[in-house]
Amino acid sequence: MYKRSLAPVIERFSKIYPIIGIMGPRQSGKTTLAQMLFSHLPYVSFEDIEVRRRFQENPKQFLKEYKTGAIFDEAQHVPELFSYLQAVVDASSENGRYVLTGSQNFLLNEQITQSLAGRIGMTTLLPLSLAELGTPSDMNKNIFQGGYPRLYAQGMTPDELFPSYINTYIERDVRQIINIENLLTFQKFIQLCAGRVGQIINLTSLAQDCGISNMTARRWISVLEASYILFFLPPFYKNFSKRLIKMPKMYFYDTGLACNLLNIENEQQLSSIHLKGALYENIVVLEILKGRLNRARKPNLYFWRDSAGHEIDIIAEWGGTLKAIEIKSGTTVQPDFIKNVRYFCDLATQDPSETIPAKPYLIYGGDLNGIFMQTKLIPFTEIDSTLHE
Repeated sequence: MYKRSLAPVIERFSKIYPIIGIMGPRQSGKTTLAQMLFSHLPYVSFEDIEVRRRFQENPKQFLKEYKTGAIFDEAQHVPELFSYLQAVVDASSENGRYVLTGSQNFLLNEQITQSLAGRIGMTTLLPLSLAELGTPSDMNKNIFQGGYPRLYAQGMTPDELFPSYINTYIERDVRQIINIENLLTFQKFIQLCAGRVGQIINLTSLAQDCGISNMTARRWISVLEASYILFFLPPFYKNFSKRLIKMPKMYFYDTGLACNLLNIENEQQLSSIHLKGALYENIVVLEILKGRLNRARKPNLYFWRDSAGHEIDIIAEWGGTLKAIEIKSGTTVQPDFIKNVRYFCDLATQDPSETIPAKPYLIYGGDLNGIFMQTKLIPFTEIDSTLHE
């Protein structure tokens, strides 16, 4: 069993909140972590139709059976649970009493947020990070395999895990949220999304390529986002001197899943496909996102691009500083690698209204650590170090 970086945060939250929320993709390890940290609590899965029926028939009586606490798994199936839990926890000052897990981002629902406001310590558990897996040794292998714990725990190959994952979880969950008449079209849609990793989202183009309406494409994107399949990096709205791009960039929560959707059958293929740079960018963005979420901190991650074509892969706004981070898969540092981060930092320095200092970084495929042309070099194997600076 891998040691999860989020565990200390959850343990801390259990001492200050009556309810702990652990959200994240299916099979990311939420249930395993909850049962490990709260082994004294009974486990209840709302995936079980009979359990859902018992709750819906008499919610108050159901919760009386677990008045001392419980782990309620896949709680998105019974959203009315939150209103009833509010009354239960308000009657007692005991913390760490209930643990809720969910694989759909149901806390975006305003009603649920209001029901448990101030009563729940929210966390997000994504698949294993490189830091949790150990020192990454092969960039292509890390991208190809992704981070789902089951793949490593059972010695599975990606082509053994992901087709079943897509059929069992993604398609089923989507069907529970929206009515999809043509499943083959939806499968094509997910594959088209994978082919646009690291790109600014263009719903019109995506819809046309899939043969669906813009409205349908927007709805399907929202479902995939809510189900922790893909996420968006918003643009950084600092208008230093140029007109900015204001649409988000799309990434997958697991590069192994993206590779499978792209029909990549082995890690050697990554050396020659045109999407290698985009998938490399995806895993770096994802690792930094995981690092922030594993500390229960807001990601505050953005990208920046102006109309002149200058682009920064990541703008991280943490602790009173801006980190301008360029991502390159190349192993040898070139001046061209850092020209955009230097450009951005110069703009930030020249803007009289900007009081937050900007620092340039390069995360790349080489192994040298240090300073190059006033830019901090960070090897791929040390991505996690960006979180501590």
